[in-house]
Amino acid sequence: MAGKQDKEAAKQAKREKRAASKERRGQIFQAFKMQRKEDKALIPWMLGSFLVVVGLVFGLGWLLGIQWWLLPIGIMLGALAAMIIFGRRVQRTVYSRADGQPGAAAWALDNLRGRWKVTQTVAATTQLDAVHRVLGGPGVILVGEGSPHRVRNLLTQEKKRIARLVGETPIYEVQIGNEEGQVPLRKLQNHLMKLPRNLKPKQVDALETKLSALGNRGGAAMPKGPAPQNAKMRNVQRSARRR
Repeated sequence: MAGKQDKEAAKQAKREKRAASKERRGQIFQAFKMQRKEDKALIPWMLGSFLVVVGLVFGLGWLLGIQWWLLPIGIMLGALAAMIIFGRRVQRTVYSRADGQPGAAAWALDNLRGRWKVTQTVAATTQLDAVHRVLGGPGVILVGEGSPHRVRNLLTQEKKRIARLVGETPIYEVQIGNEEGQVPLRKLQNHLMKLPRNLKPKQVDALETKLSALGNRGGAAMPKGPAPQNAKMRNVQRSARRR
């Protein structure tokens, strides 16, 4: 009886896995059609990267006298290169659409890769300016979005508010935008990754516990994301990275 149940569970797991794989392929195909409509260089870039990688691998094999043995490997690597190009161009389109919209920074922080602890909208104004708090290896990072002068005031106030609790822990301020001294939305992940690592994971956990007692300050609720379609594109990006 137990063996029969195990078999049924295994079959069900396989069906769910096939369904999830089919859904990911469908998402990627839909994203490809959407991206191709507005990105005329997509196919040339994907095809070019595929051919270059296959050609390099085949050429290496020809020098070694094993070109036909290496050809399948070249095809797989070429397909991988094309998928990477596709994923990056989709990402660029998503961030381009989100840039400048209320809630864009919160959405970008929600998609950070790595061990970051994000608390959205710890301070805000009724004009939808906002400050979000990120905890990680660098320490405390305050990320502001909205009107530069209002965000600057919010950042200053929030930094003073938390400085009493975090002691010597470094506090970094980041303003999202495309002006001098600001960090473009698409470069936020890289900017955070370049900050020095000052804390160990256990210290970050202790810091989160300490700051969790702080409430959020004022303002209107921020949108969950910059645009409905961006959520779909985010899923596609994740699917593309897994393939």
